[in-house]
Amino acid sequence: MCIANPMIQQPPRICMDEMGKNLVKDKYPPEPAKPGQVAREDYSYEKEGSANLFIAYEPLVGKRSLKVTEHRTKKDWALFMREVLEGHYPEASKVVVVMDNLNTHTPASFYEVFPPEQAKALVDRLEIHYTPKHASWLNIAEIELSVLARQGLAHNIATIEELCWQVQSWQDHRNQQVGTVNWQFRTADARIKLKRLYPVTS
Repeated sequence: MCIANPMIQQPPRICMDEMGKNLVKDKYPPEPAKPGQVAREDYSYEKEGSANLFIAYEPLVGKRSLKVTEHRTKKDWALFMREVLEGHYPEASKVVVVMDNLNTHTPASFYEVFPPEQAKALVDRLEIHYTPKHASWLNIAEIELSVLARQGLAHNIATIEELCWQVQSWQDHRNQQVGTVNWQFRTADARIKLKRLYPVTS
């Protein structure tokens, strides 16, 4: 019988995803409440461009790392992943990553940005799994971005600087709270939601 050695440290397992964010500013400033009158807010806005958000989320420990970029190119992705590897997991010899199979999300992106030796060192530390086989894990990252959108980005944000501040504040607060995603069925839930898969007996 094989017994797992608790002294063997498992590699971090993260899911990586990204989303766009439109930058908009209020066309007219809101009016504060006055005696006998509630606060007023005009819903007109002006477009100020767009930005991109990357997230690397480690569900098993409730740790997420986010980065705001102006674009979503191969270079942006490669720089983000280097930051994840060297800044957040510097001691890990291998990091398991689950993500979408996009043309920017490939080891080749590292070689377009970094010298060959550095690119190879980064690629060697990654164990990449693309969806849909591991789609449930990618869904966890999407849930995190959805929470961010509801809790921190629901109002108008006009500048990259303001967006960076808002994302950083949300990330720090949620990491301190060790916010996690409960991504599993209890037996009772499975019997209800997966009823059609169970055999019918008379």
